[in-house]
Amino acid sequence: MRSIRMLPAALAVLALVFATSCSKKTPTETYYLISVNTQLPYWQTVAHGFIKAAASYKVFTKVVGPESYDPLGELDALQQAVHTRPSGILISVSDASVLEREIDNAVRMGIPVITVDSDARITHRATFIGTNNIDAGRLGASRLIEKLGGKGTVVFFTIPGQPNLEDRLSGFKQTFAHYPGMRIVDIVDIKTGANAAFDKAQAYVHRTGAEKIDAFVCLEAMSGKPVADAVKRNPAAKITVVAWDTDAGTLDAVREGTIEATIAQKPYTMGYFGLKMLYDVMHAPPPVLNKDFHTDFFSPYPAYVDTGSVLVDKSNVDLYFSAEAASK
Repeated sequence: MRSIRMLPAALAVLALVFATSCSKKTPTETYYLISVNTQLPYWQTVAHGFIKAAASYKVFTKVVGPESYDPLGELDALQQAVHTRPSGILISVSDASVLEREIDNAVRMGIPVITVDSDARITHRATFIGTNNIDAGRLGASRLIEKLGGKGTVVFFTIPGQPNLEDRLSGFKQTFAHYPGMRIVDIVDIKTGANAAFDKAQAYVHRTGAEKIDAFVCLEAMSGKPVADAVKRNPAAKITVVAWDTDAGTLDAVREGTIEATIAQKPYTMGYFGLKMLYDVMHAPPPVLNKDFHTDFFSPYPAYVDTGSVLVDKSNVDLYFSAEAASK
């Protein structure tokens, strides 16, 4: 069985402080957050919201998952969580084909499961909380088309098979379909990590003439900074970069102009609202937990919660930093 990692020390301390502060009422419920990559700042932000919401309900939380893209490692984390029969599970789906069966197994056992950030649509999960990724892809595509004047060659960096990333790519493709001059040259698989993104970007940066690349699009948080670094090393290439999420390195590149824009999601909201909704489903369950909320016209719960997204560029990147500082 693969080892499952807890989130870094800062969040562990936050959880400990919370548990200590709630000593007047001993928590009797435990809720799990199972993330795709516990090392990414994005998932640490989701966990922060998850733990923060737990304080208002005086419940325990556990945040687990692999330290890199590893669907089988995430499956191990899910199976271990299910074995403890927790009060609820919030999970991001790295690979639906790997995780679907165990998600449904948890629901059959009476454990509420909500997907976050990346969905498993055909399972009996209660609901999905996250970005409308197709719309977010369209948002990024519109900015890129505007920047390139409706014509250019594009390389994408992604993790094929991850549902939310596939939706983002679909949003780009749907928008590009209206502009015959927009051409996708390659879709780079970066499952092995940030170095793969940097190396591939470096190779494409040096293309000239008819093979020149006009834009890089990073569909997840990990590749933004390394791709921007590759472009920064060869500014003469004049490659436009559209990134995803708001890691510090990505935002710094936006500020300096190496990245044209990045799509900001609301990971804190996903974690915070995810815990609150799990608690509600646990304490006011529908008559049949595994009923499809999409077709239950009188369900008390939505089948999908869109937490929103916004395009961050030089014009509003400082506003983002200010909002982030105010939230702490």
